[in-house]
Amino acid sequence: MDLKEPLKQVGLLGGNFNPIHLAHLMIGEQIGQKLGFDRVELLPSYLPPHIDEKKTIDSQHRLKMVELAVEDNPHLTVNMVELARKGKSYTYDTIKQLTAEHPDTEYYFIIGGDQVEYLNTWHKIDELVHMVHFVGVKRPGYEIDSPYPIIWVDVPQIQLSSSYIRQQVRQGCSIRYLVPEKVREYIEEEGLYLDEL
Repeated sequence: MDLKEPLKQVGLLGGNFNPIHLAHLMIGEQIGQKLGFDRVELLPSYLPPHIDEKKTIDSQHRLKMVELAVEDNPHLTVNMVELARKGKSYTYDTIKQLTAEHPDTEYYFIIGGDQVEYLNTWHKIDELVHMVHFVGVKRPGYEIDSPYPIIWVDVPQIQLSSSYIRQQVRQGCSIRYLVPEKVREYIEEEGLYLDEL
């Protein structure tokens, strides 16, 4: 009798990570642990497909900061599929590629509660919901009703954004305890975000 191995369960946390900060890492760790994932992969985007295109630093800097942030956590890893593919980072293309390359893995795409209401605008969303599970991070003030199947998870609320951190750097303020220490050192050594408009 041929017993099939159970599928690996992997969470995907996508983002620009410009820069990665402690709220990203806390969300990845909490959801991975609460849902029992084998691991959570942080998925830096090459070019986010947003209508309001965000100016961002070179992807190599963003990748290096993500690598530094997760190097001491065996539950969090980096997935470079979107950086390697280049172009606009559509989740549909990413999931299609990952499921083809890793048929032994079931993927869970983690999104903030604020993003759930925009799922209807996502590229090929009606196909995507059959290819991946969506995990929603509950946020105060956002509805948990959605026409799409969402696994909702409670995690601690941390009001922290990459734009706030970039602003602090530009103003010469401390970002210690907002980002991992190695990320803070890298930002300082490379002189990142100092001249951002």
